[in-house]
Amino acid sequence: MDLELLVYGLDLVSTFAFALVGARVAANKGLDYGGILLIAAIASISGGTLRNIFMGQRPPWILHPWLFFPIIAAVLITIAIGKKQEVGRFALSLDTLGLGVATVSSAQFALTHGAPFLAALVLAIVGAVSGGLLRDILCQVQPVLLHRETIGTSAMAGALVYLLLAKFTINELAAAIISGLSVVLVREVSIKLNWNLPKVVSR
Repeated sequence: MDLELLVYGLDLVSTFAFALVGARVAANKGLDYGGILLIAAIASISGGTLRNIFMGQRPPWILHPWLFFPIIAAVLITIAIGKKQEVGRFALSLDTLGLGVATVSSAQFALTHGAPFLAALVLAIVGAVSGGLLRDILCQVQPVLLHRETIGTSAMAGALVYLLLAKFTINELAAAIISGLSVVLVREVSIKLNWNLPKVVSR
């Protein structure tokens, strides 16, 4: 399979995944169709937008307008389902896949545009988690990023793996696959075992 075609395909999947979860959260909060569309768009493209702006580049949805198609599809699916329901395990798995793709693509983008190691690490995390954070804030729910499922930790782990493999000139496709799987593994294990970072406790 052509590598560029694979990247485009994964971008579509990750955009759809983030948009679907965003639309579901918005629907559960009782937002109207316009609100659902707005939250779905913010959840799916704001991370890449911030990443590109920080690097002095145009946002990805300006360069690739086809990114709006999976957003619209996610909104239509959510509206068709209609009734309120929790984000299902399938959608959560898609969201995890999207997190892995966004982490790798953001790290790769940062390196390609000359960012040093630490900056590339930060940009990878920003690109991966910003959409979900803004989604939760706008929907007035406690941000998942800040209290459970180690989303930020998963993104950081995958970004570190990618940056280290890239530093040692490992095959780019292999590095992307290994680091993406690292994100998925860390998050899936944290969900299954209910892991989260330590919290401040009363003494």
